[in-house]
Amino acid sequence: MVDFRPIRADSARMTRPTEVPIVSDPIGEALHLLRLNGCVYAQSVLSAPWGIDLPPFPGHMMFHIITAGSCWLESDGAEPVRLERGSLVLVPHGLGHQLVDARGRETVDFFDLPIERVTEIFERLEYGGGGDECRLICVVVRFDHAVAERLIDSLPAVLHLDAWDGGDDRWLSDTLRFISREAEALRPGGETVITRLADILAIQMIRHWLERGSEEQSGWLAALRDERLGRAIAAIHREPGTPWTLETLAGVASMSRSAFAARFAEVVGEPAMRYLTTWRLQVARRALRESDEPVGCVAERYGYLSEAAFCRAFKREFGVSPGKDRKVVAAAPVSA
Repeated sequence: MVDFRPIRADSARMTRPTEVPIVSDPIGEALHLLRLNGCVYAQSVLSAPWGIDLPPFPGHMMFHIITAGSCWLESDGAEPVRLERGSLVLVPHGLGHQLVDARGRETVDFFDLPIERVTEIFERLEYGGGGDECRLICVVVRFDHAVAERLIDSLPAVLHLDAWDGGDDRWLSDTLRFISREAEALRPGGETVITRLADILAIQMIRHWLERGSEEQSGWLAALRDERLGRAIAAIHREPGTPWTLETLAGVASMSRSAFAARFAEVVGEPAMRYLTTWRLQVARRALRESDEPVGCVAERYGYLSEAAFCRAFKREFGVSPGKDRKVVAAAPVSA
């Protein structure tokens, strides 16, 4: 069954902004914060003719690894993508899409297929008309850190990478071959190997796009690439409970207060102090959902001088009080 509860994340607190070390790679540090929580891993053997309709999974990403044969990925408003043996494709926004053996093929809802549950999160599927086979591993995952929301918002609707031939990413193709062998044999513990390696491949896909495929001149990623803004954003991420001011953040960025404020708003699209507030509330919300720690303690750890001020800010941001938000999550089903 799928566990939708968030994973615990801890945040240290420091006392003086001047203690923040210089960050040489803010994007690398942001990626370091990413932790995948796999919800479902499905190993599929599909024989032509076949077509599968994957419904939307809000708040999750879908990831497909083609280990044999070929297929097409189709989705509304996007060009169809041909997937060959060795293809990796990431649908980062959880959008519904179709996997088919041939363009225009009729599809069946994924949840109506004869799925065999191997473990709590690992499934197997054999389906189709008995023709040419396509073998793939389909993964539904989510990240467990607030940085993921910013990162995922920056990604395109579909990320596609052909990794079998390797090139400079030889380790990637070797990993794919290893997953393929494990999927074929599924020896004892094989599903654990597949799930761990699939998580690594999903993050590698994002790294590949960041390094080679994105050249934004504005927005969150552009700010992380900016030598000065990146240092300030990394400091906020690392130490959200520090009593930051526009002046101290400008100091981390080695800029004047006015130049920093103008540059941050221009590139990121919102004022620096608004970004700080949003970030604090996101990580505080996660901390409340993951523990029974008193609201006042969480508020203090994330930079609020009083529980009342924190509760007001929280309700403005999320539309509910911290206590009610925590109760809703606690009452939600553990699995689906």
